[in-house]
Formats: sequence, C-alpha cells, structure tokens
Amino acid sequence: MSRTEQDKATIAEEDDGIRLDRWFKRHREGTPHALLARWARSGQLTLDGKRADVSDRIAAGQTLVMPTPPVETVARPARKGRPLTDADVELATGMMIHRDASAIVLNKLPGLATQGGTKTEQHVDGLLDALKFDGPVRPKLVHRLDKDTSGALLIARTPKAAAYFAKSFSNRSARKTYWALIVGVPDIQQGEIDLPLAKQPGSGGEKMHVHDDGLASKTRYRVIERAGNSAAWVELQPLTGRTHQLRVHMAAIGHPIVGDGKYGGKGAFLTGTISRKMHLHSRRLRIDHPDGGAIDISADVPEHFAASLDALGFDLLLGDVGVDDVAKGPPPKAAAKAAAKAHSKQIRKARRGERRGRTADSKPTDFVGKPKPKPKAKAGSGKAAPAKPAGRKPGAQKRSAPPPKAR
Repeated sequence: MSRTEQDKATIAEEDDGIRLDRWFKRHREGTPHALLARWARSGQLTLDGKRADVSDRIAAGQTLVMPTPPVETVARPARKGRPLTDADVELATGMMIHRDASAIVLNKLPGLATQGGTKTEQHVDGLLDALKFDGPVRPKLVHRLDKDTSGALLIARTPKAAAYFAKSFSNRSARKTYWALIVGVPDIQQGEIDLPLAKQPGSGGEKMHVHDDGLASKTRYRVIERAGNSAAWVELQPLTGRTHQLRVHMAAIGHPIVGDGKYGGKGAFLTGTISRKMHLHSRRLRIDHPDGGAIDISADVPEHFAASLDALGFDLLLGDVGVDDVAKGPPPKAAAKAAAKAHSKQIRKARRGERRGRTADSKPTDFVGKPKPKPKAKAGSGKAAPAKPAGRKPGAQKRSAPPPKAR
C-alpha cells in the first residue's frame, strides 16, 4: 500500500506548548479530527522523527511531518466575531492593571461576563483582540470569574504562557484572595468550610448545592471587620476551584454574600444605602510566572463595593492586614518524616542538657516531668536526711572495686 505524500512544518515560537491538534486548527483548519486521529494511529504524524499523538504538547523548533491533506479538507474561512468599536477598545484597555510579555491582568468590572453565552453580546473573551498589542497571537483566557464578580482576571499572551498558567490553576499553586460583604457575622472569626458541592438537579447545571455525593470543596475565611451583628467584611480563599464555590459555601453557613439573590434569596440584601449588586471581589492574585519570578497583583474594589464599605464604617486599610499564604494540602511524607526526626532530636538534646546540668541541689524529674520528693527526716530524730555526694547521678549506687582476675 502506497503512503500518502508527506508535508513538513517547523513549530513556531508562538505555538510552543500547545497540543498538536490545536496546531492543526490554527494552520490546517480544514483537517477533520477523525483524519488526524487516523494519521496518528498509523504512525504518519511524527515530531522530530518520533511518532506523535494528537494530544501531545509541541515545542518551538520541532519538525512536524504529516501527510498532505486531501483536496476536500482545504481550510474554511475563519469565523469572525463582532468588530470592536472604539468604546470596546477603551473598555478593555481601561480594565488592564498589569502587562508583560507573557501576561495581562484585568480588573474585571461587575456585570461583565468572562465568556459569551445565550443573549450575552459583550464579554471579556470578545474584547481580547483589543489587548493583542505587539503580541504574536490573540491573548487567551486561562480562568474565569462569574459575571457579577469583579476583580483580578489573568490573560495569557502566548500559547506557552497559557499552558503554564492553566497548569498552575489546575494544580492549585495559584493563590487567589477574595473580599466579600456577607449578611450577619460568623460565630467563629476565622476557619475553613469543608462542604462537598454538586450541580443542583433541575437547574441545567447553572446552580450548585451542598451534597454528600458532590466534589470535595474547601474555603478558608477570615472576618476582617464587622458592623454590629448585621454584616461583616470577610476575606475568602478558595482551596479548591468549584463553580460558585464561595457563594454556595457562605450561604450554606447562614451568611450569604450581600447581593447574591441566587443563593441567598431575599435575605441576601441589606436595607438602606447598600447596593443590591453582588459584593464579591477578586482582590489579589499570586501566581508563578513562566519567565521566572511571580505575579502578585491586587485589584481595587468597584465603586458600589467601596461605597458599601464606607457606609458600614469599614476601614479599607484593614483589608490587607493579616494576609498570609495558605498551605496547599498536607506536606510530603519525606518532609513530614524529616520534621518529626528533627523534633525528636531536639527533645533528646534538651534532655541530655538537663542530665548534665543536674547537681546536688537540683531537682531531678522523672519521665513525666514530676519532681521527685525530697527524702523526709525520721520522726523525732530532728535530723535531715544526708545530702548525696556532689557529682553523683541521682539514684546511682556506689560501685565496689571489681574482684581480681584469677591467674
């Protein structure tokens, strides 16, 4: 059986780190995925001479060898989105709070969706062409925020950065800190909420609820300040990344986020001048950078959130006091064993020091740390018990000279 005519391509820098099937979507758009899979199974796709699979990550400079696509798979014209207006460009660039060669961080506005959907005309994903600047490709989303949640949103500027950041979010090495206003005040000032979450039946997957068969979900919280018993300003750190996790968890412990009618119902709204918008804000994002170092960026709260903090008498400067890193899961076994060994060694050293430092006037202790009682004088003798010779260990008996050896 004759083999198909071969074609070659060198992987460019802007394609570094993406999947092989993604490369075909970019550069051989008309090639069906089923055809790619058949080429991979038959060994007709190779990278630097080695057999490749459609799911393999490719690297800049690699040589890709593939069959020449048949005539019927010529590339179809790319689907074009809505042209950006000057207002769109101004909106996108106005949200930007950080930019480097690999990343952009936006302070997303509340009410702006991260991605498109039914009846959603304007969203961050649709504005990314305005943020290309001098980059090699169109920027890409690597995580998302709910439509009504504001704050720090990371955008990757290269495929390599997108793969790196996506891995950081999936293995939870990225650290996210949120601010929220909640109804009422938790009895415990800081703690961890550990409640499994699942999609709520009948909601079409649009709503979550606490369920024993759900996925493990953990949220750390800390009360920053309280307004009597009516409301509190809290710091939230998601230790897992479930849909609507922070909103469901706070509602589940009886303190819904202010403005979150979806999970808190009518009880999620405060009276007076407090806005009815949701008060959940992605305040800080800390994540390692693919080029070395790290991104550590804070996003200012939106106008309605700032106004509510002021109306409740909260001091904005208190928000960043006491922020610390969150330990991500249990330490490795090797580290735990080393720590236990070091601790035991320290205890042994301390005990050796105690034994060396004991004198005739010292108070020896037994294995549970209780001082041994002093010997009492015999009744009526009027004499105290004789002191033990200095330098002899407590309880040690005088040894007699060894018997002479037999000749």
